[in-house]
Amino acid sequence: MANHGRHDPETGLPFRVLDFLKSLDTIVDAAISEKVDMVIFAGDAYKDRSPAPTFQREWGRRIMRLSQAKIPTLLLVGNHDISPATGRAHAIQEFDTLQVPFVRVLQKPEFLAPEDLWGVPVQVIAMPWISRSALMANLEMSGADPGEVFSNIETRITDLVEGWLENADQNLPVILTAHASVEGATFGAERMVMLGSDLVLPIGLVKDKRLDYVAMGHIHKPQNVNGPGPDPNDTTPDNHPPVIYPGSIERVDFGEAKDDKFYVIAEVTRGLAKVEWMKLTGTRPFIERRAVLTSSGNVTGTLKSALPRPKELDGAIVKLIVEYPREFDALIDEQALRKYAEKTFEFHLVKRPQIEARTRLAEGQVVGSLSPLDLLDQYWKTVKIDKIENPDDLQKLAQEIISDESPDT
Repeated sequence: MANHGRHDPETGLPFRVLDFLKSLDTIVDAAISEKVDMVIFAGDAYKDRSPAPTFQREWGRRIMRLSQAKIPTLLLVGNHDISPATGRAHAIQEFDTLQVPFVRVLQKPEFLAPEDLWGVPVQVIAMPWISRSALMANLEMSGADPGEVFSNIETRITDLVEGWLENADQNLPVILTAHASVEGATFGAERMVMLGSDLVLPIGLVKDKRLDYVAMGHIHKPQNVNGPGPDPNDTTPDNHPPVIYPGSIERVDFGEAKDDKFYVIAEVTRGLAKVEWMKLTGTRPFIERRAVLTSSGNVTGTLKSALPRPKELDGAIVKLIVEYPREFDALIDEQALRKYAEKTFEFHLVKRPQIEARTRLAEGQVVGSLSPLDLLDQYWKTVKIDKIENPDDLQKLAQEIISDESPDT
Protein backbone atom coordinates (compact mmCIF):
# COMPACT_ATOMS: atom_id res chain seq x y z
CA MET A 1 0.00 0.00 0.00
CA ALA A 2 1.64 3.24 -1.13
CA ASN A 3 -1.03 5.91 -0.89
CA HIS A 4 0.86 8.33 1.36
CA GLY A 5 4.21 10.02 1.57
CA ARG A 6 7.73 9.93 0.25
CA HIS A 7 10.22 7.31 -0.95
CA ASP A 8 13.17 5.96 0.99
CA PRO A 9 16.33 7.09 -0.84
CA GLU A 10 18.23 3.94 0.18
CA THR A 11 15.76 1.29 -1.04
CA GLY A 12 13.74 3.38 -3.49
CA LEU A 13 10.55 2.03 -1.89
CA PRO A 14 7.76 4.25 -0.61
CA PHE A 15 8.03 4.64 3.17
CA ARG A 16 4.45 3.40 3.53
CA VAL A 17 5.38 0.16 1.73
CA LEU A 18 8.26 -0.21 4.18
CA ASP A 19 5.74 0.18 7.03
CA PHE A 20 3.79 -2.83 5.74
CA LEU A 21 6.96 -4.83 5.12
CA LYS A 22 8.08 -4.14 8.69
CA SER A 23 4.88 -5.70 10.03
CA LEU A 24 5.17 -8.59 7.58
CA ASP A 25 8.76 -9.22 8.70
CA THR A 26 7.57 -9.32 12.32
CA ILE A 27 5.03 -12.01 11.40
CA VAL A 28 7.51 -14.10 9.37
CA ASP A 29 10.11 -13.82 12.15
CA ALA A 30 7.52 -15.01 14.69
CA ALA A 31 6.49 -17.96 12.51
CA ILE A 32 10.10 -19.10 12.20
CA SER A 33 11.11 -18.51 15.84
CA GLU A 34 7.93 -20.14 17.20
CA LYS A 35 8.40 -23.06 14.78
CA VAL A 36 4.73 -22.99 13.86
CA ASP A 37 3.23 -25.94 12.01
CA MET A 38 1.48 -23.79 9.39
CA VAL A 39 0.95 -20.21 8.24
CA ILE A 40 -2.39 -19.14 6.76
CA PHE A 41 -2.67 -15.90 4.80
CA ALA A 42 -6.37 -15.26 4.14
CA GLY A 43 -6.09 -13.03 1.07
CA ASP A 44 -5.41 -9.50 -0.27
CA ALA A 45 -1.64 -9.31 -0.63
CA TYR A 46 -1.76 -6.03 -2.54
CA LYS A 47 -3.91 -2.93 -2.88
CA ASP A 48 -4.93 -3.85 -6.42
CA ARG A 49 -4.79 -6.70 -8.93
CA SER A 50 -1.79 -5.38 -10.87
CA PRO A 51 0.98 -4.80 -8.31
CA ALA A 52 4.28 -3.24 -9.33
CA PRO A 53 7.03 -5.83 -9.90
CA THR A 54 9.04 -4.23 -7.08
CA PHE A 55 6.20 -4.89 -4.64
CA GLN A 56 5.90 -8.47 -5.88
CA ARG A 57 9.63 -8.91 -5.29
CA GLU A 58 9.38 -7.71 -1.69
CA TRP A 59 6.31 -9.86 -0.95
CA GLY A 60 8.02 -12.85 -2.58
CA ARG A 61 11.12 -12.46 -0.42
CA ARG A 62 9.02 -12.84 2.74
CA ILE A 63 7.10 -15.85 1.47
CA MET A 64 10.35 -17.49 0.33
CA ARG A 65 11.72 -17.17 3.89
CA LEU A 66 8.80 -19.31 5.08
CA SER A 67 9.43 -21.77 2.25
CA GLN A 68 13.13 -22.03 3.08
CA ALA A 69 12.23 -22.61 6.74
CA LYS A 70 10.04 -25.52 5.52
CA ILE A 71 6.92 -24.00 7.08
CA PRO A 72 3.77 -25.02 5.15
CA THR A 73 2.13 -21.78 3.98
CA LEU A 74 -1.36 -21.41 2.54
CA LEU A 75 -2.08 -18.33 0.42
CA LEU A 76 -5.77 -17.65 -0.13
CA VAL A 77 -6.75 -15.55 -3.16
CA GLY A 78 -8.67 -12.42 -2.10
CA ASN A 79 -10.76 -9.92 -4.04
CA HIS A 80 -7.80 -7.52 -4.38
CA ASP A 81 -5.67 -10.31 -5.82
CA ILE A 82 -7.98 -11.56 -8.57
CA SER A 83 -8.61 -9.98 -11.98
CA PRO A 84 -12.21 -9.44 -13.12
CA ALA A 85 -11.18 -10.53 -16.63
CA THR A 86 -11.65 -14.22 -17.38
CA GLY A 87 -8.39 -16.08 -17.86
CA ARG A 88 -6.17 -13.36 -16.33
CA ALA A 89 -3.62 -14.50 -13.76
CA HIS A 90 -4.18 -13.36 -10.17
CA ALA A 91 -1.59 -11.36 -8.23
CA ILE A 92 -0.07 -14.34 -6.36
CA GLN A 93 -0.16 -16.76 -9.30
CA GLU A 94 3.62 -17.14 -9.48
CA PHE A 95 3.83 -19.27 -6.33
CA ASP A 96 1.49 -21.78 -7.92
CA THR A 97 3.13 -21.60 -11.36
CA LEU A 98 6.65 -22.10 -9.98
CA GLN A 99 5.48 -24.75 -7.48
CA VAL A 100 7.37 -23.12 -4.61
CA PRO A 101 8.11 -25.76 -1.93
CA PHE A 102 5.84 -25.64 1.14
CA VAL A 103 3.66 -22.92 -0.41
CA ARG A 104 0.17 -23.64 -1.72
CA VAL A 105 -2.09 -21.10 -3.44
CA LEU A 106 -5.80 -21.64 -2.75
CA GLN A 107 -7.78 -20.26 -5.69
CA LYS A 108 -10.88 -22.47 -5.66
CA PRO A 109 -13.05 -24.08 -2.98
CA GLU A 110 -11.35 -27.28 -1.88
CA PHE A 111 -10.77 -29.71 0.97
CA LEU A 112 -7.17 -30.42 1.96
CA ALA A 113 -6.18 -33.52 3.91
CA PRO A 114 -2.77 -34.04 5.65
CA GLU A 115 -1.32 -35.59 2.50
CA ASP A 116 -2.10 -32.29 0.70
CA LEU A 117 -0.40 -30.31 3.49
CA TRP A 118 3.06 -31.87 3.66
CA GLY A 119 1.90 -34.27 6.39
CA VAL A 120 0.66 -31.67 8.87
CA PRO A 121 -2.02 -33.45 10.97
CA VAL A 122 -4.87 -31.08 10.12
CA GLN A 123 -7.68 -30.75 7.58
CA VAL A 124 -8.36 -27.44 5.80
CA ILE A 125 -11.48 -26.26 4.00
CA ALA A 126 -10.51 -23.39 1.68
CA MET A 127 -12.98 -20.80 0.41
CA PRO A 128 -11.21 -18.06 -1.64
CA TRP A 129 -12.96 -14.91 -2.87
CA ILE A 130 -15.94 -15.62 -5.09
CA SER A 131 -16.99 -12.72 -7.34
CA ARG A 132 -20.55 -12.04 -8.42
CA SER A 133 -19.64 -12.46 -12.11
CA ALA A 134 -18.04 -15.83 -11.40
CA LEU A 135 -21.12 -16.90 -9.47
CA MET A 136 -23.47 -15.89 -12.28
CA ALA A 137 -21.33 -17.65 -14.90
CA ASN A 138 -21.12 -20.77 -12.77
CA LEU A 139 -24.85 -20.80 -12.13
CA GLU A 140 -25.76 -19.74 -15.70
CA MET A 141 -27.86 -16.91 -14.29
CA SER A 142 -27.01 -14.01 -16.61
CA GLY A 143 -28.89 -10.86 -15.59
CA ALA A 144 -30.30 -12.51 -12.48
CA ASP A 145 -31.09 -10.62 -9.32
CA PRO A 146 -27.92 -10.43 -7.13
CA GLY A 147 -29.90 -11.50 -4.09
CA GLU A 148 -31.03 -14.63 -5.91
CA VAL A 149 -27.48 -15.35 -7.08
CA PHE A 150 -26.05 -15.09 -3.58
CA SER A 151 -28.89 -17.10 -2.08
CA ASN A 152 -28.11 -19.90 -4.53
CA ILE A 153 -24.38 -19.82 -3.92
CA GLU A 154 -24.81 -19.71 -0.13
CA THR A 155 -26.89 -22.87 -0.39
CA ARG A 156 -24.26 -24.53 -2.58
CA ILE A 157 -21.38 -23.49 -0.30
CA THR A 158 -23.24 -24.74 2.77
CA ASP A 159 -23.94 -28.07 1.09
CA LEU A 160 -20.31 -28.31 -0.05
CA VAL A 161 -18.89 -27.62 3.41
CA GLU A 162 -21.46 -29.94 5.00
CA GLY A 163 -20.33 -32.77 2.74
CA TRP A 164 -16.66 -32.18 3.53
CA LEU A 165 -17.34 -32.09 7.28
CA GLU A 166 -19.29 -35.36 7.13
CA ASN A 167 -16.39 -37.09 5.38
CA ALA A 168 -13.62 -35.51 7.49
CA ASP A 169 -11.44 -37.56 9.83
CA GLN A 170 -13.06 -37.10 13.26
CA ASN A 171 -9.69 -37.51 15.01
CA LEU A 172 -8.04 -34.53 13.30
CA PRO A 173 -8.83 -30.81 13.71
CA VAL A 174 -10.64 -29.02 10.88
CA ILE A 175 -9.80 -25.42 9.88
CA LEU A 176 -11.96 -23.32 7.58
CA THR A 177 -10.21 -20.42 5.86
CA ALA A 178 -12.24 -18.02 3.73
CA HIS A 179 -11.96 -14.60 2.12
CA ALA A 180 -15.46 -13.23 2.56
CA SER A 181 -17.80 -11.27 4.78
CA VAL A 182 -19.54 -13.09 7.60
CA GLU A 183 -23.02 -12.32 8.83
CA GLY A 184 -22.65 -10.39 12.10
CA ALA A 185 -19.06 -9.20 11.56
CA THR A 186 -18.17 -5.55 12.24
CA PHE A 187 -16.82 -3.60 9.29
CA GLY A 188 -14.15 -0.97 9.78
CA ALA A 189 -14.84 2.55 8.56
CA GLU A 190 -12.32 2.00 5.77
CA ARG A 191 -14.54 -0.38 3.86
CA MET A 192 -16.12 0.74 0.64
CA VAL A 193 -19.43 -1.08 0.41
CA MET A 194 -19.56 -3.28 -2.69
CA LEU A 195 -23.30 -3.13 -3.08
CA GLY A 196 -24.75 -6.23 -4.68
CA SER A 197 -21.36 -7.86 -5.25
CA ASP A 198 -20.30 -9.08 -1.82
CA LEU A 199 -21.03 -12.63 -0.77
CA VAL A 200 -21.90 -12.94 2.94
CA LEU A 201 -21.34 -16.33 4.54
CA PRO A 202 -24.13 -17.47 6.88
CA ILE A 203 -23.14 -17.22 10.54
CA GLY A 204 -24.29 -20.79 11.13
CA LEU A 205 -21.77 -22.04 8.58
CA VAL A 206 -18.69 -20.56 10.28
CA LYS A 207 -19.92 -21.34 13.81
CA ASP A 208 -20.39 -25.06 13.08
CA LYS A 209 -18.89 -26.82 16.12
CA ARG A 210 -17.36 -29.48 13.88
CA LEU A 211 -14.91 -26.76 12.84
CA ASP A 212 -12.01 -26.13 15.21
CA TYR A 213 -10.74 -22.79 13.89
CA VAL A 214 -11.94 -20.31 11.25
CA ALA A 215 -9.30 -18.06 9.63
CA MET A 216 -11.02 -15.18 7.83
CA GLY A 217 -9.82 -12.45 5.49
CA HIS A 218 -11.48 -9.45 3.76
CA ILE A 219 -12.53 -7.27 6.71
CA HIS A 220 -9.82 -4.95 8.06
CA LYS A 221 -11.13 -4.70 11.63
CA PRO A 222 -9.60 -7.33 13.98
CA GLN A 223 -12.31 -9.37 15.70
CA ASN A 224 -13.58 -12.76 16.79
CA VAL A 225 -17.12 -13.12 15.44
CA ASN A 226 -17.74 -16.01 17.85
CA GLY A 227 -16.06 -14.87 21.05
CA PRO A 228 -13.78 -12.29 22.69
CA GLY A 229 -11.63 -10.22 20.36
CA PRO A 230 -8.24 -8.57 20.89
CA ASP A 231 -9.58 -6.01 23.39
CA PRO A 232 -8.63 -7.28 26.88
CA ASN A 233 -11.85 -5.70 28.21
CA ASP A 234 -14.00 -7.73 25.80
CA THR A 235 -16.27 -9.94 27.94
CA THR A 236 -17.91 -11.80 25.04
CA PRO A 237 -18.29 -15.51 25.92
CA ASP A 238 -15.53 -17.72 24.52
CA ASN A 239 -17.37 -20.00 22.08
CA HIS A 240 -16.11 -22.75 19.82
CA PRO A 241 -14.87 -22.40 17.15
CA PRO A 242 -13.12 -19.01 17.12
CA VAL A 243 -14.02 -17.10 13.94
CA ILE A 244 -11.04 -14.79 13.55
CA TYR A 245 -10.50 -11.73 11.37
CA PRO A 246 -6.94 -10.65 12.31
CA GLY A 247 -7.43 -7.47 10.24
CA SER A 248 -4.94 -5.52 8.14
CA ILE A 249 -1.32 -5.55 9.38
CA GLU A 250 -0.93 -1.75 9.05
CA ARG A 251 -3.40 1.11 9.08
CA VAL A 252 -4.72 1.61 5.57
CA ASP A 253 -6.51 4.94 6.06
CA PHE A 254 -8.12 7.19 8.69
CA GLY A 255 -10.99 4.76 9.12
CA GLU A 256 -8.49 2.56 11.00
CA ALA A 257 -6.95 5.42 13.02
CA LYS A 258 -8.06 4.02 16.38
CA ASP A 259 -7.49 0.32 15.58
CA ASP A 260 -4.51 -1.57 16.97
CA LYS A 261 -2.99 -4.09 14.56
CA PHE A 262 -2.41 -7.79 15.20
CA TYR A 263 -1.45 -11.16 13.88
CA VAL A 264 -2.74 -14.34 15.51
CA ILE A 265 -1.04 -17.45 16.84
CA ALA A 266 -3.54 -20.24 17.49
CA GLU A 267 -3.05 -23.62 19.09
CA VAL A 268 -5.63 -25.84 17.42
CA THR A 269 -6.57 -29.36 18.50
CA ARG A 270 -9.69 -31.42 17.94
CA GLY A 271 -12.52 -29.67 19.77
CA LEU A 272 -10.36 -26.87 21.20
CA ALA A 273 -8.54 -23.77 19.97
CA LYS A 274 -6.53 -21.28 22.02
CA VAL A 275 -6.10 -17.89 20.35
CA GLU A 276 -3.31 -15.46 21.15
CA TRP A 277 -3.61 -11.94 19.70
CA MET A 278 -0.10 -10.64 18.99
CA LYS A 279 -0.07 -6.84 18.80
CA LEU A 280 2.10 -5.33 16.09
CA THR A 281 4.16 -2.54 17.61
CA GLY A 282 5.61 0.45 15.79
CA THR A 283 2.78 0.76 13.28
CA ARG A 284 2.46 4.27 11.89
CA PRO A 285 -0.18 6.32 13.72
CA PHE A 286 -3.06 7.98 11.88
CA ILE A 287 -4.46 11.04 13.67
CA GLU A 288 -7.67 12.78 12.62
CA ARG A 289 -8.92 15.94 14.35
CA ARG A 290 -11.80 18.33 13.70
CA ALA A 291 -12.20 21.99 14.56
CA VAL A 292 -15.15 24.37 14.20
CA LEU A 293 -14.34 28.08 14.09
CA THR A 294 -17.03 30.29 15.63
CA SER A 295 -14.92 33.36 16.34
CA SER A 296 -12.45 35.36 14.29
CA GLY A 297 -10.17 35.83 17.27
CA ASN A 298 -6.89 33.80 17.50
CA VAL A 299 -7.81 31.42 14.70
CA THR A 300 -4.31 29.92 14.44
CA GLY A 301 -4.14 29.26 18.18
CA THR A 302 -7.56 27.61 18.10
CA LEU A 303 -6.53 25.29 15.28
CA LYS A 304 -3.20 24.39 16.92
CA SER A 305 -5.03 23.50 20.12
CA ALA A 306 -7.19 21.05 18.13
CA LEU A 307 -4.03 19.06 17.31
CA PRO A 308 -1.93 16.94 19.69
CA ARG A 309 1.39 18.28 20.93
CA PRO A 310 4.20 18.29 18.33
CA LYS A 311 5.92 15.34 20.04
CA GLU A 312 2.80 13.19 19.52
CA LEU A 313 2.68 14.19 15.85
CA ASP A 314 6.18 12.87 15.14
CA GLY A 315 6.01 10.43 12.20
CA ALA A 316 2.21 10.35 12.11
CA ILE A 317 -0.14 10.81 9.16
CA VAL A 318 -2.39 13.66 10.30
CA LYS A 319 -5.62 15.15 9.02
CA LEU A 320 -7.17 18.34 10.41
CA ILE A 321 -10.69 19.10 9.20
CA VAL A 322 -11.76 22.72 9.76
CA GLU A 323 -15.32 24.00 9.43
CA TYR A 324 -15.73 27.77 9.40
CA PRO A 325 -17.76 30.66 7.98
CA ARG A 326 -16.51 31.52 4.53
CA GLU A 327 -15.47 35.02 5.59
CA PHE A 328 -12.87 33.50 7.95
CA ASP A 329 -10.96 31.94 5.05
CA ALA A 330 -8.22 34.58 5.00
CA LEU A 331 -7.70 34.19 8.75
CA ILE A 332 -6.48 30.58 8.48
CA ASP A 333 -2.67 30.64 8.44
CA GLU A 334 -1.87 27.37 6.67
CA GLN A 335 1.86 28.06 6.72
CA ALA A 336 1.85 28.40 10.53
CA LEU A 337 -0.12 25.14 10.88
CA ARG A 338 2.29 23.27 8.64
CA LYS A 339 5.20 24.65 10.68
CA TYR A 340 3.52 23.35 13.85
CA ALA A 341 3.04 19.94 12.19
CA GLU A 342 6.47 19.79 10.53
CA LYS A 343 7.43 16.53 12.28
CA THR A 344 4.47 14.64 10.85
CA PHE A 345 5.00 12.08 8.12
CA GLU A 346 2.20 13.78 6.21
CA PHE A 347 -0.18 16.60 7.14
CA HIS A 348 -3.56 17.14 5.46
CA LEU A 349 -5.48 20.36 6.09
CA VAL A 350 -9.07 19.95 4.91
CA LYS A 351 -10.92 23.28 4.81
CA ARG A 352 -14.70 23.20 4.74
CA PRO A 353 -16.12 26.72 4.47
CA GLN A 354 -19.79 26.97 5.28
CA ILE A 355 -21.85 28.08 2.31
CA GLU A 356 -24.61 30.37 3.50
CA ALA A 357 -27.96 30.61 1.74
CA ARG A 358 -28.57 33.82 -0.20
CA THR A 359 -30.77 36.41 1.47
CA ARG A 360 -33.98 36.92 -0.49
CA LEU A 361 -35.89 40.19 -0.83
CA ALA A 362 -39.23 40.44 0.89
CA GLU A 363 -42.26 39.51 -1.20
CA GLY A 364 -43.30 42.36 -3.48
CA GLN A 365 -39.96 44.13 -3.07
CA VAL A 366 -37.76 44.75 -6.13
CA VAL A 367 -34.13 45.78 -6.41
CA GLY A 368 -35.03 49.05 -8.16
CA SER A 369 -37.03 50.20 -5.16
CA LEU A 370 -34.03 49.99 -2.79
CA SER A 371 -31.36 52.62 -2.25
CA PRO A 372 -27.67 51.66 -2.51
CA LEU A 373 -27.41 51.65 1.28
CA ASP A 374 -30.46 49.38 1.55
CA LEU A 375 -28.91 46.96 -0.92
CA LEU A 376 -25.64 47.06 0.99
CA ASP A 377 -27.51 46.29 4.20
CA GLN A 378 -28.98 43.20 2.48
CA TYR A 379 -25.46 42.17 1.49
CA TRP A 380 -24.18 42.51 5.07
CA LYS A 381 -26.94 40.14 6.17
CA THR A 382 -26.03 37.65 3.45
CA VAL A 383 -22.34 37.41 4.45
CA LYS A 384 -23.12 37.54 8.20
CA ILE A 385 -21.09 40.71 8.63
CA ASP A 386 -22.46 41.05 12.17
CA LYS A 387 -20.01 38.30 13.21
CA ILE A 388 -17.08 40.60 12.44
CA GLU A 389 -15.99 43.24 14.95
CA ASN A 390 -17.31 46.81 14.42
CA PRO A 391 -19.72 46.12 11.52
CA ASP A 392 -21.26 49.58 12.06
CA ASP A 393 -17.98 51.19 11.05
CA LEU A 394 -18.19 49.48 7.66
CA GLN A 395 -21.74 50.70 7.14
CA LYS A 396 -20.73 54.24 8.16
CA LEU A 397 -17.76 54.21 5.78
CA ALA A 398 -19.98 52.98 2.96
CA GLN A 399 -22.43 55.82 3.64
CA GLU A 400 -19.61 58.38 3.43
CA ILE A 401 -18.35 56.95 0.14
CA ILE A 402 -21.81 56.92 -1.41
CA SER A 403 -22.46 60.47 -0.26
CA ASP A 404 -19.15 61.68 -1.75
CA GLU A 405 -19.97 60.07 -5.08
CA SER A 406 -23.49 61.54 -5.25
CA PRO A 407 -23.88 64.44 -7.78
CA ASP A 408 -24.47 67.93 -6.37
CA THR A 409 -28.10 68.98 -6.30
